[in-house]
Amino acid sequence: MSTHQRVLPRAISVRPAQESQISRAGGRRSAILWIMLSLGALLVTALLVWQGTASGGQPNPLAPHTGSTAALLDISILVFREGLECILVLAAITASMTGSGQPYQRPVIAGAGIALGATLATWRAAIGVIDNLTRHIPALDVQAGTGLLAVLVLVVVMNWFFHKVYWTGWISLHNRRKRSLLQSADERGAKRFRLLCGFGLLGFTSVYREGFEVVLFLQGFRLKLGNRPILYGVLLGLLLSGIVAVLTFVAHRRLPYRRMLVMTGVMLGVVLLVMVGEQAQEMQIAHWLPTTVIPWLARVIPGWMGLWFSVFPTVETLLAQALALFVVLGCYFAARSNFGRSLLEQE
Repeated sequence: MSTHQRVLPRAISVRPAQESQISRAGGRRSAILWIMLSLGALLVTALLVWQGTASGGQPNPLAPHTGSTAALLDISILVFREGLECILVLAAITASMTGSGQPYQRPVIAGAGIALGATLATWRAAIGVIDNLTRHIPALDVQAGTGLLAVLVLVVVMNWFFHKVYWTGWISLHNRRKRSLLQSADERGAKRFRLLCGFGLLGFTSVYREGFEVVLFLQGFRLKLGNRPILYGVLLGLLLSGIVAVLTFVAHRRLPYRRMLVMTGVMLGVVLLVMVGEQAQEMQIAHWLPTTVIPWLARVIPGWMGLWFSVFPTVETLLAQALALFVVLGCYFAARSNFGRSLLEQE
């Protein structure tokens, strides 16, 4: 009896020690995660400081073949937003894949990885097509055309009403397809290869759709600035997207995605106005548009406004920027109106 009395307190005292060890291990993992995130943030800051210093502190966003901080930020914002949308779709697909459905997360991830490779292949194909066009069409016309394409892509990305339908249609379509595949996995005679291909296709379409938009958007920047600013901007956007992906899929944190989308949407709105003004000026140089200078405004607007924000004292450029602003704000308020909600209910 005395032996049990001596052993029992020891057995009871083991549990708090184990819980303390588990708590310390969890604390170390959390500390390591935040250290990695802090290092990533410092890397981003160092990259921006280095880029600004290398450009003399006053980079010219219109000069060709130079490392432009303005273009780098524009590209990184767009890549980050598209990456954020990919993460949201993938998170919606894999959210209920727990327990017996957890093995099906692997083909989804594999499909997303294949989509990244397909995006790179699309980039190479787009370069070949555009370079071939420059041999038969004047370079100014090709540059104006690809710039116009980039503006149209950005308008679609900025279309708030489109994204209302997108989240109710595109994500729900993926969720319905996922439920159908999971149900077929429980039925007899279901072919495992077909299931893996189905889940892989879900991951592929979730990523490639956004990657295709980014490829189209970057063609105008490539013709004007070369490959280096694009590489830096894409890497910066991927780094930010990777941080969000780690928090979402590894740390299982519930991030304020809606606020992040709104914040990046506002930043892209500024990018859109700059691109529209710059594109209108390029179309004037290519003689696609007339040039009607406003004399009194030319004396008021300083040169740096055209350099940094593409605000030029011409009727055509200002009207183009006003029209772009009207479209973006109109789509935003249409998405919030009763008319927009009734259309979404019909979807």
